[in-house]
Amino acid sequence: MLKVITLFKRCPGASLAEFEDHWIHRHAPLVCRLPKLRRYVQSQTIASGYKKGEPAVDGMAELWFDDTAALRALQDGSELRAVLNDEINLMAPTSRCEIITEDVVIKDGPIPPNGVKNIELVVKRPDLSTEVFHRYWVATHGPLGGSIPQVHRYVQSHTRLAAYRDNRKPPLDGVALTWFDDTAAMRAAALTSEYANTRADEHNFLTEPLAFVITRERVMLG
Repeated sequence: MLKVITLFKRCPGASLAEFEDHWIHRHAPLVCRLPKLRRYVQSQTIASGYKKGEPAVDGMAELWFDDTAALRALQDGSELRAVLNDEINLMAPTSRCEIITEDVVIKDGPIPPNGVKNIELVVKRPDLSTEVFHRYWVATHGPLGGSIPQVHRYVQSHTRLAAYRDNRKPPLDGVALTWFDDTAAMRAAALTSEYANTRADEHNFLTEPLAFVITRERVMLG
């Protein structure tokens, strides 16, 4: 199973309410018509994320497909054209960041009802090879993050190796997704030794500081 992740800022001039309404009621129905789409989730930055200025992104869309053949089948189709044509009404074009990923589930717990989802934008340390980075993220860093008691679920979405062919450099090397009961639980997590150990390990494989947003997710399909 492959996952297409798109991160973006809202269209210039749009209020948060206008952005949310368009994303849910106008853009989502277009996305849901994509052939062979298995699952579609919207994650929108929570209101408190704007208290200290504009967050890294306003939203993230996750779209699951069976394989690359399903993605290729979308090309030149009217359904995909409709989605792309509407993006100008939803997002700031220069903010759009897309990666194709594969999920690694580190902590396979349930997603809490009405919980919050933390999204960290992952960029590897430039001196590490792609293979070393991905192995370290899963095998060494993953157990550290998964040990944080307040984390219900932890998923690493790794940018596919195909994105690095011919010396290409994808915009992100992945995203880290963790789910909590609420922001109070996130604050409590930040006081634990497990959290401290997790953060202390980041300089071993990541470019710091990590951009992140706290969101609530909406399952639109699947």
